Amino acid sequence: MDVREKLNILSAAAKYDVSCTSSGSRRSAPPRGLGDACPAGICHTWSSDGRCISLLKVLLSNACKYDCAYCANRRSNDIPRATFTPKEVIDLTLEFYRRNYIEGLFLSSAVVGSPDYTMELLVKVAKELRTVHRFGGYIHLKSIPGASEKLLHEAGLYADRTSVNIEVPSERSLTYLAPDKNYASVYAPMNYFAERKIEYGGARGRYTPNFLPAGQSTQMIVGASGESDFQILTLSAGFYRQQRLKRVYFSGYVPVNADKRLPAITTKPPLLREHRLYQADWLMRFYNFEYNEILDEQNPNLDLNLDPKAGWALRHLELFPIDIQTADYEMLLRVPGIGVKSARLIVSGRRYCKIRLENLKKMGVVLKRAKYFIYHPDIPASLRRLYPEMIRPLLLPRPKSGQLDLFDSNPIALPSPAVAPTPAISFPQPAALSA
Repeated sequence: MDVREKLNILSAAAKYDVSCTSSGSRRSAPPRGLGDACPAGICHTWSSDGRCISLLKVLLSNACKYDCAYCANRRSNDIPRATFTPKEVIDLTLEFYRRNYIEGLFLSSAVVGSPDYTMELLVKVAKELRTVHRFGGYIHLKSIPGASEKLLHEAGLYADRTSVNIEVPSERSLTYLAPDKNYASVYAPMNYFAERKIEYGGARGRYTPNFLPAGQSTQMIVGASGESDFQILTLSAGFYRQQRLKRVYFSGYVPVNADKRLPAITTKPPLLREHRLYQADWLMRFYNFEYNEILDEQNPNLDLNLDPKAGWALRHLELFPIDIQTADYEMLLRVPGIGVKSARLIVSGRRYCKIRLENLKKMGVVLKRAKYFIYHPDIPASLRRLYPEMIRPLLLPRPKSGQLDLFDSNPIALPSPAVAPTPAISFPQPAALSA
């Protein structure tokens, strides 16, 4: 099998891993080296100045020894198998970079032989790129659960970011769907990297290694098991607080295997649920929300029709409306329609003048959502006296209108016109003729 055939198989096998968007790494090329890690981001994403930048996303091998129910590369599947050598991956990365196809490498792998053997191959690719070819571009390596700390340490020295996937949101589901895996082996690399980041972060010497400058991340599948959104957000909050992860990625379950342990093969991926989880994750990371403010045991799942921030505001109308001129930054962040940048502009702008309605629009405030939760002289007072049942329909997205199909056989139900009943007309009887 030649390199082109391997690339077709192993790049397609890597598409289910979503934990590789923008990196945030600022690694520069060494003297007479090759490549720089763009700080704006990697992997078919948009940078802050509008550029689209990408990386080579590929598996080292898809010949997996495990038989996880949800995985397309599981041992029992009859699919084409391929394995790169480290030299082939290195040559592909360098040739693609020289042709300006990529700005970095995202390298993962199925478990071949043993976790240590697989991790050794991954580390060898990163090490040779850095030390032999002086490659300064972005490198994201997958950490293999069960690998030794020595190999994990080397991965942290040569990669910008590493990730180990938690797979499903509970250990019970992981044991059921992937009997060869356990939470202890998944948490071990996370904890090791977190401890080394703290150790090297406090050292400020000339020879202190640049250990995982872009941190670590993880990914979990949503919809393959029965966990609630509250359980997922609770787990995510723990990762941010204890393991100091940079990102937690959510992947809506895509049915690839017919298995009695999984939803039916015809099940559609829960893309809207995935989107709401990302919105809730954003609230925790940038808006100072706690996971138990967004959801709780009485309300364990996100509202698919309403974004989490608006849902929280409707449940806490006693805190609103707030005065734009006096509210603190933390409270401004909790108003639907006001983002981080808008809140900062409001706080800085009101030092010099009263914030007018037209100023709010220029600051990026979405008034069609915010007007129900703020006090402003230019906003009608009647909007501030609405009940949650009245505000909720106004916050829901309008249904999209579409072009009618000329050949659609389904009749269109039109409202019947309201026809006023015709009043009965009585005519006077003619007077009887006198005899």
